[in-house]
Amino acid sequence: MVPRYAREEMAKRWTLQAKYQAWLDVELAAVKAWHKLGLIPKEDMEKIISNARFDIDRINEIERETKHDVIAFLTSVAESLGPESRWLHYAMTSSDTIDTATALQMRESLHLIIEDVQMVMESIKERAQEHKYTLMVGRSHGIHGEPITFGLVLTIWYDEFARHLKNLHETLEVISVGKVSGAMGNFAHAPMELEELVCQELGLKPAPISNQIIQRDRYARLMTTFALIASTIEKIATNIRHFQRTEVYEAEEYFSKGQKGSSAMPHKRNPVLSENLTGLARQIRSMVMPALENVALWHERDISHSSVERFILPDSFITLDFALHRLNNVIANLVVYPENMMKNLNLTGGLVFSQRVLLELTKRGVSREEAYRIVQRNAMQVWESLQEGKAPINEEGESLFLQYLRADNELTQKIPPHEIEGFFDYGYYTKNVDKIYKRVYGQ
Repeated sequence: MVPRYAREEMAKRWTLQAKYQAWLDVELAAVKAWHKLGLIPKEDMEKIISNARFDIDRINEIERETKHDVIAFLTSVAESLGPESRWLHYAMTSSDTIDTATALQMRESLHLIIEDVQMVMESIKERAQEHKYTLMVGRSHGIHGEPITFGLVLTIWYDEFARHLKNLHETLEVISVGKVSGAMGNFAHAPMELEELVCQELGLKPAPISNQIIQRDRYARLMTTFALIASTIEKIATNIRHFQRTEVYEAEEYFSKGQKGSSAMPHKRNPVLSENLTGLARQIRSMVMPALENVALWHERDISHSSVERFILPDSFITLDFALHRLNNVIANLVVYPENMMKNLNLTGGLVFSQRVLLELTKRGVSREEAYRIVQRNAMQVWESLQEGKAPINEEGESLFLQYLRADNELTQKIPPHEIEGFFDYGYYTKNVDKIYKRVYGQ
């Protein structure tokens, strides 16, 4: 069953109608190929191409008796034809049809995922240009580190998606293969030229070698690629959820008119879309392990993989497609609060400049160990003062850290007090933003 949240464009590629149409496309390609190879008369080929049809209800009816989906499908198609139906599926095995048809479904669906990723990248890039110099605090371990810009945060996301895009194009090549090599893959009953002609007709490449199936490392590659994208989606969603925390409030999801956040608390504006994305990412990643386990099948083939793929292929494509569109909506409409970013940047009373002071001391002949001791000593005083309720910045606009550094006699013997203020300059931390952007986005 197609999930109710599925986007129509992707969902229609994984309906029963789409599956059986792909099967029929493969069968018809084989009929055309056999005609080119001299087996099927032109009149029979033309009748098959013109008249071959399937009926889903009839397939279901036949399958209840045969317990075999491909036989049920072929019987239904044969009922739409006359004696020429004998050429259907000639010298082919079920997986010739199924695996080649699945490649068609995956290929067309993967084109949509590629478009989705490009869409997300464009939205991220637009917001990154908007916030190229929007100052905020960088965090490690969740603790304030040094000044960065929100544009750099967004650019990290963009660059990560750029790698995913490259991976998707490579994966597209990996999964866009067909096979018509017969029951054991030895071409005993059909020439290799048949496979080549079928794949050419369908826009696929022949698998260099196959047994009864196309090897499932290809499918596993697809699932791991999706899992990596899902992890990036969750990474972004997790950051947005933090930005929207009341104590932080540097950015938040757009809250539309009439939207409600809580049935009990009317004031709530929750990051529900980002939380939803976090859950969807977990679901997508959960499909990797079954795909990996499908690689190891008995000898030339068993069907332990088949039941798994009925779930993980449509579900992963549909869920990732939905998640990428939801993420795009979140990023494109994200409400950013630069004033709060600056307020939080100043929250620790200038401690974000500690490394700058450390490096200046070492440049002036102080050992790194001694310089670290001097700076940390003053930094710890700031932490203690903040805990006592002192303002991080005084009425003159001077940070606590600057005040303590100027009063430190050991420090001022190396750096005159009037020079210390010059180290408290945010421009020092943004001077290479342009160069970083050129690295990522080009000229």
